[in-house]
Amino acid sequence: MPEQALSRQAVYTATPQVKVDSQDAPKANQLLIGMEMTEAEGGMSAMELRFSNFASDAQGSADLAFEDDSLLKLGARIGVYCGAASTQQEIFQGLITGIEGDFPRGSPPELVVLAEDVFQRARMSRRTKLHEDVTIAALAQQLAGQLNLTAKVTGFTENIGTQVQLNESDLAFLRRILRRYDGDLQVVGSELQVSPRGDVRRGTVNLDLNSQLRRARATADLAHQVTEVTVTGWDMRQGSRASGTSTGARISPGAGSTGASLLRDRVGQRSEHIGHVEVRNSGEAQAVADAAFDHRARSFVRVNATAEGNPAIRVGTHTTLRGMGGRFDNTYYVISACHRYDMKRGYETDFEAESAYLGPQ
Repeated sequence: MPEQALSRQAVYTATPQVKVDSQDAPKANQLLIGMEMTEAEGGMSAMELRFSNFASDAQGSADLAFEDDSLLKLGARIGVYCGAASTQQEIFQGLITGIEGDFPRGSPPELVVLAEDVFQRARMSRRTKLHEDVTIAALAQQLAGQLNLTAKVTGFTENIGTQVQLNESDLAFLRRILRRYDGDLQVVGSELQVSPRGDVRRGTVNLDLNSQLRRARATADLAHQVTEVTVTGWDMRQGSRASGTSTGARISPGAGSTGASLLRDRVGQRSEHIGHVEVRNSGEAQAVADAAFDHRARSFVRVNATAEGNPAIRVGTHTTLRGMGGRFDNTYYVISACHRYDMKRGYETDFEAESAYLGPQ
């Protein structure tokens, strides 16, 4: 499919808009000179906003613009919206957790606002707790309740036994469990979304090189690819060996030759054995093997790129890239994104994406 126009207007006006405590903030929007929002897999996004901190008043004098602590203040809720003015999308919602004053020589003073999303509340307090006979879905529901979010969980209803949260925050604990079972965790709007990584698809974006895709660097690397992953442990209930073997389960979008197949055909077999991870039975051993293999397989081809500012490019987006030749034209999964705005370059989106496939040779 062709690229979708970012705006119906002849001129794409993409200045970010800021809301404070859910209210429009005209003064902040007029003085906004820079923005950077970063997000990655596993949740937590961070925002940096830069404002000119010098403005005139109705009496004709001028002074620092945000010194009354009535608008941009610690603890205020802040939302940022990007894209075409008529169809802007929310890219960030969180709390102001830091404020900086920047006073450069020969230039007006600036105010830098630092904010984190709702996960910052789940990362601060560590605890030690025994979770008996739980499911990942139940752990996600529990975390969502603490954060006043709505849990949207796909799968993960199987009992995973007793899990020990040892001097970990609730966020770190859930992240660790999800890595073991190849799960994805993100906050999207007011939802805490948890699902198997291979099922995630938070929208689709088509980008053409030298059009909306401004630059790209693609790398296919066999260094960390394997043709098989094995896992062994001990099933205490059955008194027998627990084992699992994987050559891939849910990998990623895209088409072509996998890293495992190219490694096998051109270099030779390479197996990875995992013996240091405790597994209770063969089902759990298989889940760990699948997660380990898929994690390696998905990172076979990676793209680091910059696109015209697009709020639809988020972690979990499937983006089809074209114009890079037969090897690298493919559909990729976005694993990190950085939305940037300044007065010189305007609104741009940097992103990193991966695919398990290399196109025809």
